[in-house]
Amino acid sequence: MDWLWITLYFLVLIGLSGYGFHRLMILSLYLKHSRNRPEPKARFEELPLVTIQLPCFNEMHVMERLLKSVSSLDYPQDKLQIQVLDDSTDETTEICKVEVAKLIERGFDAEHVHRVDRTGYKAGALENGTETAKGDYLFILDSDFVPNPDVLHKTIHYFTDNNIGMIQTRWEHINRTYNTLTRIQAMFLDGHLELEQTARNRSGRFFTFNGTAGIWRKSCIDDAGGWEHDTLTEDMDLSYRAQLKGWKFIFLNDVTTPAELPVDMEGFKSQQHRWTKGSIQVCKKCLFDIWKSNAPLSCKLEATAHLTSNFAYLLLFALLFLIIPKQRSEMSWFEEHGISEHLLNFPIFFFGSVSVALFYIMSQKALRPDTWLKDILYLPLLLALGIGMSVNNAKAVLEALFNHQSGFVRTPKHGINSSTKTEKSAFKKSRYKAIKSLTPFVELAFAFFFTIIVADNALNGSWIAATLLMPFPIGFYFTSLSSLGQQFTAFSKSPAKERVGK
Repeated sequence: MDWLWITLYFLVLIGLSGYGFHRLMILSLYLKHSRNRPEPKARFEELPLVTIQLPCFNEMHVMERLLKSVSSLDYPQDKLQIQVLDDSTDETTEICKVEVAKLIERGFDAEHVHRVDRTGYKAGALENGTETAKGDYLFILDSDFVPNPDVLHKTIHYFTDNNIGMIQTRWEHINRTYNTLTRIQAMFLDGHLELEQTARNRSGRFFTFNGTAGIWRKSCIDDAGGWEHDTLTEDMDLSYRAQLKGWKFIFLNDVTTPAELPVDMEGFKSQQHRWTKGSIQVCKKCLFDIWKSNAPLSCKLEATAHLTSNFAYLLLFALLFLIIPKQRSEMSWFEEHGISEHLLNFPIFFFGSVSVALFYIMSQKALRPDTWLKDILYLPLLLALGIGMSVNNAKAVLEALFNHQSGFVRTPKHGINSSTKTEKSAFKKSRYKAIKSLTPFVELAFAFFFTIIVADNALNGSWIAATLLMPFPIGFYFTSLSSLGQQFTAFSKSPAKERVGK
């Protein structure tokens, strides 16, 4: 049993170390290529028609804000078509009708496309809208985004190069300081958008549309086979298919589009579950085609690391069962051979913590040079949250591997722009809540388990091991208690009849 435990432990560590090494490779690519900003090949003498597509489903808190910002874009009104692609089943539909009517009165070419059949979810709505889109370029915005007025002027001229199929802008976060969770999410996304997207794009690797705040050439979508809805990340799927067809993408890290972050743990988990599961579905769908393509080996290797990166959650989940109290019977083999137990702990610390810390420190320093020292104080919680999410995201990976079908679960949006008391009161009154699950109870069990392990190490004088393992209980307490507190509050406020019905 000692040999089995040792073998499994080191296999898991090697896998996690590989993904940690990949993160360092991304960082090196960023440092090498970040200054190579792309420039438009030319400028349009006459600005082209752009169709703005706004897919939504039950978004009554944010649609008015979204349409107001879209109507304020600094782009000729006669060169804009606005499509509200509405799959809603609540008051959102009426709000959209009223707001679109106002736009039409102001002279905008706007339409409200309401589907009663949600086939294909967001991908189906985009596919349906594209059939009647008048523009050659499609600017896609999720309902929680608030585009800056000059975003089209800063992006559209890159399409003078006929090889460019999509342009992605970087997300900003309008409610970054709302609570601890939003601060950590902002750091997560900053690392992905600033470092990963910039490094991949400017080094010639594949990179993907982020689902929103980007502009597509309509002919590129058609050539790649159109929107398909056999995965939960239709954006990633279409991106790989288009680039395999030879289309080029551009990421503009200095052109930003603000958006709202989920403010509650259940909403964040729902979003992460969808993204994780969808990426594995795309991996299964596209990875073989990528390796059959004529792309350079470096691109194939990076795409493989990208598409399989969420398998790290499975490895992390396995690690939860392999980290057990260091009793003598378990460590006898190491003691007999004069090997310190820190040989096991160091790889976890370096590749699971040091590489992550360097990654996010660099992203904050690049994006927030005036406040990055303050921001990185949240790094320990970021590391802990990554561990705490392992149960939720490992479940998503397994569902994708075993073809468990699930719908496109939207992330609740509440129209939150800041951290004021008024905004927090509006969130509490919102009817939009994430779907509840039993996952928090599993996370709480792991929290208790790792509390015992940390205490055991501390009581036996293994202070280094106790310190290195501390993020495990913290992460699981954070994810579980946040979710359970949210569920209890929602349950206690709901009418008795409603609770029985659920």
